[in-house]
Amino acid sequence: MLAVFGHTNPDTDAISSALVYAHLLMRLGVPAQAFRLGDLNFETAFVLRELGVEAPPMLPALAAGTPVALVDHNESGQSAPNIAELDVTRVVDHHKLGDLTTSQPPFLRFEPVGCTGTILLKLHREAGLDVEALDAKLMLSAILSDTLHFRSPTTTQDDRDAVAFLAPVAGVADVEAYALAMFAAKSDLGDTPAAQLLKMDYKVFPFGEPAQQWGVGVIETTNPAYVFGRKDELLRAMDEARAEDGLNGVLLSVVDILNETNRTFVLSATEEKVIREAFGVEATDGVADLGNRISRKKQIVPTLERYFAPEA
Repeated sequence: MLAVFGHTNPDTDAISSALVYAHLLMRLGVPAQAFRLGDLNFETAFVLRELGVEAPPMLPALAAGTPVALVDHNESGQSAPNIAELDVTRVVDHHKLGDLTTSQPPFLRFEPVGCTGTILLKLHREAGLDVEALDAKLMLSAILSDTLHFRSPTTTQDDRDAVAFLAPVAGVADVEAYALAMFAAKSDLGDTPAAQLLKMDYKVFPFGEPAQQWGVGVIETTNPAYVFGRKDELLRAMDEARAEDGLNGVLLSVVDILNETNRTFVLSATEEKVIREAFGVEATDGVADLGNRISRKKQIVPTLERYFAPEA
């Protein structure tokens, strides 16, 4: 049985893609099961409730050599703890190449699109398989989430075309209303502990040589005022994460989905220096205005990679 899973701190694309790809493989005669590497965020929980689908189980400890398939990630720091010992046979992803290596040639499908769900739709078509309604809504939800309903600069025409195809199959007559309902669920943060808020959409990246380890989190919301009302708590959570995980720095971007803006919490003088020199922005009272840089994948991480790159 092939274990299929997305990244740690999974988002809607990571969970939906694991479910859809595992089902697609089963239809192609490959025994597979979807798993997850963390708790669901509020948006993903909403999507699964809407569909009446149970969340994939947590990935159990896997013995060395167990065959696995990765979706929506390909970096070891975002994957299973012993990923280096596992047999990665397949990867379907829309991120840059990471640091994984394999002992045998794997099946790889990477495309510069806004969502893994868009690639999975192509795999259905290439296999000559119809798209079932449940899978259609999972892929639709993932694309709307990852592209912020086409607001993100990662959006491509392929993503737009995929949504146009999937919506009627999924039975979603009003795509905009459905996307707003997803974003409302994502923004309903209630009394969620600050440490959990920080880690809901959070990844650790190595930058430079020798590598520095930086935590980069994002809170996408239609109600940024709520998040800023908890600024002090979140800064403390960032400080604790930096110490506990031995990180060089931590940043947390608060993305206003509807207004397409990014204001980023800046923890200390270390992060202030990087923000100033990498983005040309001064932090004021622990906050830096990064304007319309709302994509971690396309606008935040690449800028940090260039900043930390060794000089030629």
